[in-house]
Amino acid sequence: MKNFHHVLVNTLLANVTTSFLWFALTFWIYIETRSVLATGIVGGGYMALVAVCSLAFGVIVDHNRKKKVMVIAQIITFSMYLLAAGMWIALPDSAFLSVASPAFWAFIVVILAGSVVENMRNIALSTTVTLLVPDGRRDKANGLVGMVQGIAFMVTSVFSGLAIGYLGMGPTLLIALSATGVAFAHLVTISIPEDRIATAPRAASEADAASDWEGAAAPVPDGLPTLRDRVDLAGSIAAIRSVPGLFALIIFTCFNNLVGGVYMALMDPYGLELMSAQAWGVVMGVTSIGFIVGGAIIARTGLGSNPVRTLLAVNIGVAAVGGVFAIRESWLLFAVGIFVYMCMIPAAEASEQTILQRVVPFERQGRVFGFAQSLESAATPVSAFLVAPVAEFAIIPWMREGSGRHMLGWLLGSGDTRGIALMFLIAGLVMLAAVALAFVSPQYRRLSSHYAGMRQPVPAARGGR
Repeated sequence: MKNFHHVLVNTLLANVTTSFLWFALTFWIYIETRSVLATGIVGGGYMALVAVCSLAFGVIVDHNRKKKVMVIAQIITFSMYLLAAGMWIALPDSAFLSVASPAFWAFIVVILAGSVVENMRNIALSTTVTLLVPDGRRDKANGLVGMVQGIAFMVTSVFSGLAIGYLGMGPTLLIALSATGVAFAHLVTISIPEDRIATAPRAASEADAASDWEGAAAPVPDGLPTLRDRVDLAGSIAAIRSVPGLFALIIFTCFNNLVGGVYMALMDPYGLELMSAQAWGVVMGVTSIGFIVGGAIIARTGLGSNPVRTLLAVNIGVAAVGGVFAIRESWLLFAVGIFVYMCMIPAAEASEQTILQRVVPFERQGRVFGFAQSLESAATPVSAFLVAPVAEFAIIPWMREGSGRHMLGWLLGSGDTRGIALMFLIAGLVMLAAVALAFVSPQYRRLSSHYAGMRQPVPAARGGR
């Protein structure tokens, strides 16, 4: 646990740094160009790269010692930020002031690459929980991971805008580069006991995946995977299908992220309709404390004997809060709702992590975490891109000027934001229906039973750095 806590502190510093620079970059792009299209392309590009790269990241995690993966990710991030700083110094200011400038987009792509690779560290962290934390304490450890993510989000929300507003991009880059170097220096001193790599052979069927689970993992050379092993998608899917109900859980989470895209697309516009940009930034910074509170609760109490049930129960709360926090046009109601919503997110994330850490063979966890992250990351922006035009051109005008205002005024009240409120309500009801179906499904019962009867052997967690 001492080693795990050191890894967690290092991950906090690394996550804060990459999130800080990425958010600052988004603010800087809009300030310099006033182009919503540019910020949209960058945000969508980031999520798309996370979805595409997560599969490869998972393979790398499975074929290397976890500390080596973290070191590789940190070196790549530092190198990309150093290259961006060099571009900033070498090129004239005019090269960064137009969306038509190749230097402008090259600068963004370099920072994007350095930020996306951080997700490889996060996948490695999920498997490190399995490696370093005893089975009965992994839910609480995942709660600590949620706290780390919450602290990173809070710090990022508050300080990225301040850094760009008061210091500019140059000093912001210097801060990020210095913090990345500190994180790397600290990482070198951390020990992650793992004397060999547990790597299963490539499974071509569910039977193969099941045999991988039962058999002992053989030591393999430490290094990057071969071309044949780089994209073992069939083997990862087979490993997931070998666990009763696990594929259904991933699809359920993916569907919830599709619904969550409604909030991603409309939460900022709704908040900015109710208050100034400065006030909205403060609200986001304060309410993000909910991530820390939720993570702390899980770290203290755990997830109970059945994290599958906990995951579904938490999603009932998420759906209920998301459906009603805009039921009236009140910034206070909205802010309190966001805080409660953020308190519940760490429990949902920790539940899924804890389930996968027990029921998926350790030697395949990187690929399964990567596959799940890929699907779930792709779902949210797809939904957001679909929801935004529907809301802008249909629902919002219908509630503002059409018959919807009179038809649903008794339920949603009055105000210019009632169209967005209706979208939130519909998303909450759809999520509630999905959770209700999941609770009565045979997949829920099978996965719960399989989780209760499973214990995860970790043959690699002895000795070494």
